[in-house]
Amino acid sequence: MAKQGRPDAYDRIVKRYYGFVRLKASSYFLIGGDSDDLIQEGLVGLYKAVRDYRTDRESSFRNFAELCITRQIITAVKTATRNKHTPLNQYVSFSQTPAAATDSEPTLDEVLPGPEAHEPSNQVISSEELSSLVSCLSSVLSDLESQVLSLYLDGYSYETVAEKLECDTKTVDNALQRVKRKVGSHIDSRNVLN
Repeated sequence: MAKQGRPDAYDRIVKRYYGFVRLKASSYFLIGGDSDDLIQEGLVGLYKAVRDYRTDRESSFRNFAELCITRQIITAVKTATRNKHTPLNQYVSFSQTPAAATDSEPTLDEVLPGPEAHEPSNQVISSEELSSLVSCLSSVLSDLESQVLSLYLDGYSYETVAEKLECDTKTVDNALQRVKRKVGSHIDSRNVLN
């Protein structure tokens, strides 16, 4: 009946198999998702089982549904872990930080120098500026600020940085704000390219 499109029949099947879908989903981990996403994938597998089940085959609907649910969940997990998606799963925006949403302080991409032009003189100056910035950072940043900046630039979220350094996210945010101010002061004091 569910195959013919009767919503009440499909709802009964979902109620009957929902526990199995949850149990199956709890055995897997989805990068960038949570258990509800895996349950949703399992329900998609159940839908496909209803759609594709053929009574002329020797398998029972229960076995077919379990196979479809499991395969759908495994496909979702494999798709999420493909290297193709790594840049998106690890993306950290320099143009939007939690602090930037609440105040008018510049973001990291506004503070860090960018390529001005491809002229050799500007490239030499940029190289010198980078050396100067690295030297400045190593001398004016505290150990905490250096660690926070390094982890943040490696792509970790505020929460992950806080966990790794065993502090709270406010401490991480404050450290990055101090880094931005120090880098901005250093760049303003040099002001070679402008």
